[in-house]
Amino acid sequence: MSLRSTVLSSLALVAAFAAGITAVKVAERRGDFAEPAAAVGPADLGQARRAGGAPAGALPDFSAVAEIAIKGSVNISSTQNVAVSAPMYELMYGRQLVQPSTSLGSGVFVSEDGYVLTNSHVVQDRNADIKVTMPDNRELTAKVVGIDPYTDLAVLKTTATGVTPIPWGDSSTLRAAEWVLAVGNPFEFNQTVTLGIVSSPNRHDPDLAAYNDFIQTDAAINPGNSGGALVNGRGELVGINTMIASNTGGYQGIGFAIPSNLARQVMADLIKNGEVVRGSIGNLMVQTNNAALASRFRLGTQSGVVVRNMSRSDSAYMNGRGILPGDVIVRFNGTEITEQSQLRRLIAAAKIGSTATVDVIRGGEKRTFQIPIVRQAYGR
Repeated sequence: MSLRSTVLSSLALVAAFAAGITAVKVAERRGDFAEPAAAVGPADLGQARRAGGAPAGALPDFSAVAEIAIKGSVNISSTQNVAVSAPMYELMYGRQLVQPSTSLGSGVFVSEDGYVLTNSHVVQDRNADIKVTMPDNRELTAKVVGIDPYTDLAVLKTTATGVTPIPWGDSSTLRAAEWVLAVGNPFEFNQTVTLGIVSSPNRHDPDLAAYNDFIQTDAAINPGNSGGALVNGRGELVGINTMIASNTGGYQGIGFAIPSNLARQVMADLIKNGEVVRGSIGNLMVQTNNAALASRFRLGTQSGVVVRNMSRSDSAYMNGRGILPGDVIVRFNGTEITEQSQLRRLIAAAKIGSTATVDVIRGGEKRTFQIPIVRQAYGR
């Protein structure tokens, strides 16, 4: 197995481990909460922005940026009851033995009235007992508003008021080698700030995630950093730190953060609906086109994804009059398809109840279908 395969195959484990020490672009929509940028004083933010704009060749002073980021960051403790293997107990009492399991992570205040954004693998369970530790060491209880395991995001609601949320940044403007800071609670060292650069502003890979791309950074991210803030040199929230690629489980200079534009949209859905509402055309199994598939399906240089398997109940099937296994999807609503995760994101972003125009190649010939967009069942 190649080193890349070894590293990628361990990402899910690393993401879970990163929850703590004791346990293992759709259109932007705004929520009904206060705009976080207003919570930061103009003088403070101006100072932070000036600090991030040092002359070329000089290492900038990010102390003002860090102070703002720390004020908007929290530590999170999530305790769940988990079933443990105890066959004799089950035989004697007819029920499972459960014991508490606690995971630790980080979070970010995103509104003045106490909403916190973090990773779903930090929270783990909608019924978890959540404790949030403030920058001044006050400990508050929090309610789980919603969890989206597909993007590894979760929203909590605390009773805190008058907090200082980190102002939102536009993650789409990030550039490679731009300075960023990661703030969090690695190994229970709270309010830890690490400095690095954006290694890649738009890292996408089917092995990483189905519905989102990532910001890759070399700012040190370790177990406990999950759910914490990635901020730019102007003190703006540009990402939520979520996992690392590592052979050891610790920092090796390859960390990943969920872009703030996506996080903001997912957060708005979770606050409004308690879940993320996504479009679907069925539970299709697809594979990105490669040289072997291109030869087999007579695609030439045409990009696309091959439908390997599907169900008769899928809306795309249309009682045999729609898409079929072996079809190569080349366009979705006018967008050329290049790989499978891109197609999943386009389908998910499509409006439920609308009709999507899907171009496929079947037997070397192009066909176009009008496919109804239905609501994706949560958990699929």
